[in-house]
Amino acid sequence: MSKRDDELEVAIAAVEDPVLFAPLGELGVVRGVTRRWRGQMAVELSLPGDPYPGLDELRSRLAAALAVEAGAVELSVTPMDEPAATALGERLRELAGGAPAADAPDGGAGTTNPFAARKGATRVLAVASGKGGVGKSSVTVNLSVALARRGHTVGLVDADIYGFSTPRMLGVDRPPLALGRTLVPPVAHGVRVISMGFFVDEERGVAWRGPMLHRAIEQFLTDVYWGTPEYLLVDMPPGTGDVALSLGTHLPTAELYVVTTPQPAAQRVAQRSAALGRQLRLPVRGVIENMSYFAAPDGTRYELFGAGGGAALAEALGVPLLAQVPLELAVREGADEGRPAAEAAPGGVVDRMFDELAATVESLGPSRVYRKELSVT
Repeated sequence: MSKRDDELEVAIAAVEDPVLFAPLGELGVVRGVTRRWRGQMAVELSLPGDPYPGLDELRSRLAAALAVEAGAVELSVTPMDEPAATALGERLRELAGGAPAADAPDGGAGTTNPFAARKGATRVLAVASGKGGVGKSSVTVNLSVALARRGHTVGLVDADIYGFSTPRMLGVDRPPLALGRTLVPPVAHGVRVISMGFFVDEERGVAWRGPMLHRAIEQFLTDVYWGTPEYLLVDMPPGTGDVALSLGTHLPTAELYVVTTPQPAAQRVAQRSAALGRQLRLPVRGVIENMSYFAAPDGTRYELFGAGGGAALAEALGVPLLAQVPLELAVREGADEGRPAAEAAPGGVVDRMFDELAATVESLGPSRVYRKELSVT
């Protein structure tokens, strides 16, 4: 094999699979590379799922790595059988630092929580509210998309087990990819997402007690292969119940962002959520006021839900008011159709607001920096 062919295989091995969040070479899925006439490249892969999601994006990435047009890459995929898919799931766990199946206590999948380490590479942003109906999920989804659009790798855990809504808001059109007992989350608008909505019908209620809720959250973190996202956003359930307590245990480095409306009554309820966060030693980084006003076509602002709630809450908590997000009809309609603000109303006031919020979150930096030289002995 010539040096040029060696370089060709190295380039392909370094391409990150858009579904499995790891280089093809590390995944061990490349079965052959053939150079054909007139610059055509034939790449043979063995991948799970039939059809495999993300083939168009993968072909584009391969073409970019090979410095050819996307049409010059002939991509052939052989579906993996079940044992091979299970082995790939274990390989993903090893790449993420989890325990391989042979080392797990029950002989099954490993149970390492990649977000529990104090020195982890992922910033965990927990978005909370004191009550439902304040737009917490839409804030979480749009902030996730805004961070992804700014070039970050982003994951989203829909921890609102009873009121899951993020799959619909993101327009996710496929369930997680199952590789044995390892789940790979689907990606929409650059955001990797897991939700109870993938496992139960929308019309069906979830009637679980505390231990089952705790286990579901644990599985979202340990049985799902996330890769190593720069940000993991958590759509918390409203209030201060079992799931909030579980997340305090599973995500000890989480930063809390509290969503409220301008209504004073909502502000007082939201304060309880922040108080629980501090009881769990989760730092409150700021307040996001949603539904702040509605701007009419003539520019007149109507404060439909009152005014001052976000500022009052931020002052009471001693944290900044990070954003005041207005109502925008196109954004509301987009949420029902699976199109976040960046797509439903690109360049609109809400889209710009979330981009500014994402920039603010970036500038805040991690809430805690764990450094060996700062340890007290």
